[in-house]
Amino acid sequence: QGSELSGWAMGRWTYEGIDLNHNFADLNTALWDAEDNDLVPHEFPNHYIPIPEYYTFANATVAPETRAVIDWMQRYPFVLSANLHGGELVVTYPFDMTRTYWKAQELTPTADDGVFRWLATVYATSNLAMASEERRLCHYDDFIRFGNIINGANWHTVPGSMNDFSYLHTNCFEITVELSCDKFPHASELPVEWENNRESLLLYMEQVHRGIKGVVRDSDTEEGIANAIISVDGINHDVRT
Repeated sequence: QGSELSGWAMGRWTYEGIDLNHNFADLNTALWDAEDNDLVPHEFPNHYIPIPEYYTFANATVAPETRAVIDWMQRYPFVLSANLHGGELVVTYPFDMTRTYWKAQELTPTADDGVFRWLATVYATSNLAMASEERRLCHYDDFIRFGNIINGANWHTVPGSMNDFSYLHTNCFEITVELSCDKFPHASELPVEWENNRESLLLYMEQVHRGIKGVVRDSDTEEGIANAIISVDGINHDVRT
């Protein structure tokens, strides 16, 4: 159909009619309800939130692709991730779902908002298309004045996003990169798209070396302790070894 002319929904749904971008379990609502009732973290966890039982039923509307990714995430302790989208030039970070359920847009930061803003900024400032002085608006949203990053929920709410699920169900911090105005670039344009994103992809991956690393050991046996919960004062989101 030509550059930038295809509809945003083109190719979005699977053969079974499932939108993979909204197909992960909604763990946000359970967490926020527990927070509102002052149950976190002594009665309800602030991390590793379990998948609700309804989501595991055989007849649940969960794509096999989604189940496979969740299984993958549960088997490997990822700590950093990004999913790549097209159609805009902006980097979004969790939460993707608005806390006020009836609002289409609302700033909804995580407990690790500073880290997520940093991760998004690393990508956006090193992406050649986003950082270009000749940068134009893709459509009607002006992300340039925000440094080409935005809280996902403050752009548009996405219940069941992979970003929110990764953060609440695993140790993984994940962002979404909208890496091109053109959702369907022509083959001849792919080398330029690669150059626009190559350095930002590498710099983003290097961020795994930030922060505190180490091994939690038993003081008597020196053996490593699996699933030790690590809490940081002032951040209501723990991680596990």
